[in-house]
Amino acid sequence: MNIQSLLEHHGIVRNPFAEEDAQTDQVFKEHCIANAYHPVWDKVYGDPKEPSTAMVFGPKGSGKTAMRLQILRHLKKFNQENPGERVFTIAYDDFNPFLDHFSERLSRRTARKPERVLKEWKLWDHMDSILCLGVTKLVDQILKPDQVPDGIDGPALAQLDHNDRRDLLLLAACYDQSSDGAFVERWNSFRRKLGYNNLSTHFSCWFACVWCAVVLVAFLYLIFTSSGGVDEAGNAVRSIWDYLWLAPVLMLIGSGPYLIRFAKTAWAAFQIRRHMRVGRREMGIVRKVLHSIPAKELASQPLPRFDRTDDRYELLNKFQSVLSRLGYAGTVVLLDRVDEPHMTGGKVELMRLFVWPLLDNKLLKHPGIGFKLMLPQDLYRDMERESRDFHERARLDKQNVIPMFQWTGESLYDLARARMMACAQPGQPPEPKDLFADLEYSRMISAFHSLRVPRHLFRFLYRVLVDHCNRYTDANPEFKIKAETFETALAVYSREVESPTL
Repeated sequence: MNIQSLLEHHGIVRNPFAEEDAQTDQVFKEHCIANAYHPVWDKVYGDPKEPSTAMVFGPKGSGKTAMRLQILRHLKKFNQENPGERVFTIAYDDFNPFLDHFSERLSRRTARKPERVLKEWKLWDHMDSILCLGVTKLVDQILKPDQVPDGIDGPALAQLDHNDRRDLLLLAACYDQSSDGAFVERWNSFRRKLGYNNLSTHFSCWFACVWCAVVLVAFLYLIFTSSGGVDEAGNAVRSIWDYLWLAPVLMLIGSGPYLIRFAKTAWAAFQIRRHMRVGRREMGIVRKVLHSIPAKELASQPLPRFDRTDDRYELLNKFQSVLSRLGYAGTVVLLDRVDEPHMTGGKVELMRLFVWPLLDNKLLKHPGIGFKLMLPQDLYRDMERESRDFHERARLDKQNVIPMFQWTGESLYDLARARMMACAQPGQPPEPKDLFADLEYSRMISAFHSLRVPRHLFRFLYRVLVDHCNRYTDANPEFKIKAETFETALAVYSREVESPTL
């Protein structure tokens, strides 16, 4: 018997339980994302006008990624309805590029083992990663307003003053990680788009070139017009060749301002390359773009040149200031999938090394920023066993913590019903209980509760449909699933879930 025939008999045009991952689940993205919510939704989502931090701990398949996608969807809708109070979103969920660049900066001995690499990961590395994502996204919005969502056009850029434009260029010099062409060309295009004039930065170079050319021409002229020999008294007359050593000295003196500035920007580029460990940027490229900013405007500006958070907080404040000028009243950072990077490998001890530095109350409660942290359930158990110093630094009592992202049998039933209705023909209101012939509703709720998370529910219901259809033929179909089939599939699936190999 064909599964589709069974579903069509109940008014369902597509299988609502075929997908398990929210990232690729079209039923969820097209329908359920707007009307199927977990009971803790309001606490996690909060108020976009005042972004707040929330920490959700849940097992695999519990719907953390689905909630992250729902938050993004609702923030997009909020931005459309409130153009003057928009929220800038940063999806912090792909850690492999940052961890790869980070491990390359460490010694070969340290980089061999993931635990040694992650022990070196600090709070400022998280902040650098978040700034890389945010700055790259903002630069794309400005350079390609017609090609990316929420593009920023000319009238919006007119709200930026000279200092804002300089801050944006400094942020781009340190954190723009786009791979669209050569970075220097992209940075110069960005500078021209912002209308930032930097002609004064070339003066020292031009002066050095002109000065050296004048000195060289003068010495060449003297070489060809002067001659040595002896005077009337027989004494030797000194020629220009005796003073040739003055040429490089004079050239060096005239080039002094340029060389001093070159040395300063090269040293700053070296420090950035050394201490901003999560990005890809060559020292020469950073020096070149820093040299394109006037020295008086570059002086005393915060740069990621040291292993500390002070400069990062200042850079974060500058980033927020620019965003506020562009119409963004707040920022939301969504962290998810910490168990997927190759360096953590889903191991609790490695995930702990990666996540713990981020749990700092100063950052999590930073004004204007809300962090939505979707974390594995195992980390909460480890967190409870942490020291007093850790809890004083993280101040979990001030965060919206969801210690158990749980689903009851009733909430899972509602979720299954919402998916069936999303896949139903117009005017058809199918329910999970309609699929079964002699299964009591209370027994179904109890079985759903034992499955605990949506992923197990979908897998189980899909297996029940397959097992039932395998018992009948298209010539002699049966459109109601027996309780025996339900119980048998549940027993087998429960054993598989409890086994360590699943």
